[in-house]
Amino acid sequence: MANDLWQPAVIDPAQAGGWAVAHCHQRFLCDSNGVLFPREWLKARLPAALAEHGIGYFQGQLVFVLELAEPIDGLLPGSQWKGLRQFLLEGDISTYRMLGYAAQIGTWARQHRFCGSCGGPLQPLSGERAMLCPACGLHLYPRLSPSIIVLISRGEELLLARSPRFAAGLYSTLAGFVEPGESIEECVRREVREEVALEVDNLRYIASQNWPFPHSLMLGFHADYAGGEIVPQAEEIEDARWFRVDDLPQLPPHGAISRYLIELYLARRSGVAEPRLPG
Repeated sequence: MANDLWQPAVIDPAQAGGWAVAHCHQRFLCDSNGVLFPREWLKARLPAALAEHGIGYFQGQLVFVLELAEPIDGLLPGSQWKGLRQFLLEGDISTYRMLGYAAQIGTWARQHRFCGSCGGPLQPLSGERAMLCPACGLHLYPRLSPSIIVLISRGEELLLARSPRFAAGLYSTLAGFVEPGESIEECVRREVREEVALEVDNLRYIASQNWPFPHSLMLGFHADYAGGEIVPQAEEIEDARWFRVDDLPQLPPHGAISRYLIELYLARRSGVAEPRLPG
């Protein structure tokens, strides 16, 4: 399986050799050969990294992430900085899984260089994916921020909406972040109520996907319409409407969980082979 190409692991940066990826603000340095560079060669050509962490193995080779302060252009001839979302849309799932993990660890390392309790400098904890404060003993581990995404159906229709940030003509499913103290199911109902003023029931968990947003894990659902009239949330939802299943608008690209939720629903409805969510 393609996923076997990438295996996350805790690797001591004191080990020599291996490959490295350069990360900054959800973007990765790449050139015509890809995103992996010989580690020592890359470190000799980059500004000093804020942090370096060994993240695992790609095709059996050690991989490290270098977290940079800024994504400086022109660091290497013919190189560019590419957003994590672009790797998802390109469909190389093993590379996307590796970079999704690298982005999580790089962002966590950037945000946890100093102790939030006493202000002292943090140090990587040997053998664990954790940071330790030698001064007060605080341990800090990577954390995930769960979010939901939901496709709502009503008979022959699907509820789709668009954000002002979307490409022209594109509609997608509703999504939002889980608030402290609420369950995933409560989050689905609240987000739908806030974004389009509708009520839903019969929630069915479908799948999850590492999402190209810091610390984000997207949990996908199908849900049935239970009442209400569409009222788009100001500044968040530019338009929302019911679309017949045989007359859908421009949809999100393949590889995104939003597109998978729609295609899975259509496949189950028509009895054809179900699609597979990459990853």
